Amino acid sequence: MALEKELDDRLKEFLRQSNFASRGGVVTDLDGTAVHEHRGRIYIPEPVEFGLKSLHDLGRPFILNSLRFPLSVLRTFGKEWYGISNSPIPCVSLNGSMIGHVIKTDGDELGFEEIEAFPLEVEEIDEVLEGVKGLLENNIKDILVFYYPRDWRVGEVIWTPVPEKVIHVKEKYTSASAVTAVELLKLREQMSAEEICMIFLLIDAPEDTLMAYQHTKRSNFITHQGVDKLFGSQKIASHLGIELEHSVGAGDTEMDGFLSGVGLAVHVGRLDLEFKGLRDTIRLKNSFELGDLLFRVAELQRAMV
Repeated sequence: MALEKELDDRLKEFLRQSNFASRGGVVTDLDGTAVHEHRGRIYIPEPVEFGLKSLHDLGRPFILNSLRFPLSVLRTFGKEWYGISNSPIPCVSLNGSMIGHVIKTDGDELGFEEIEAFPLEVEEIDEVLEGVKGLLENNIKDILVFYYPRDWRVGEVIWTPVPEKVIHVKEKYTSASAVTAVELLKLREQMSAEEICMIFLLIDAPEDTLMAYQHTKRSNFITHQGVDKLFGSQKIASHLGIELEHSVGAGDTEMDGFLSGVGLAVHVGRLDLEFKGLRDTIRLKNSFELGDLLFRVAELQRAMV
């Protein structure tokens, strides 16, 4: 689909001002940005596939930047993402606390290969659990603690203070690898004995039907101090030899702070985000329009060669 002339002109200006063709890439959030949900089905729209593949064929890498944990990315649409590039996919996971590649193993299965991780300090874990203790002392027991170990194969672990709710939580949050209801002191011992990359706190209200990675209230996600999606983007860009200021970034929530570090920021959806690109900021309605924009960037790059 052809873009409006004003938008097309702004893309041309970004490509003229930046070194996207040699030093840039695409950094994109997943849920609500590069993937679309319709009637419970989550999928990558064809325009996004075509756009990213066109840019990848021109040597411009794309980076997935998500709150999702690696196993979740692999289980949901890992094969589709891998099919776009047919090569390891750079990935920023768990709000910037883990970076690596989605890879294909010798057995033709998908896996995750860590480049670097930035786990929480024991003191940071203790601070979170002290808050949980305070809630329990005030007879608030509907809280859930989601935590994500550095060992990506473990996946997502959920703790509830109410043993009778373990089965209910398992049925509700099917993404979890394990649900536990050990005493809080035991939970602290278990979490302190391994490297934890991210903690997510949730009050399990009856009307809440979303998976943990779909929540967007910033204060509920706890990572090591200074670690967020922008931090993770900067780290992986350095490993890939690209520069964010010459790149395109796309996101849709207040968690997508990496948008303030890219040259061209693309806001997808209805939210009025505070983040502005270093050179320009564009608003699009949905992931389909994002795909059209990426494909046009590829066309313009070819024309400039």
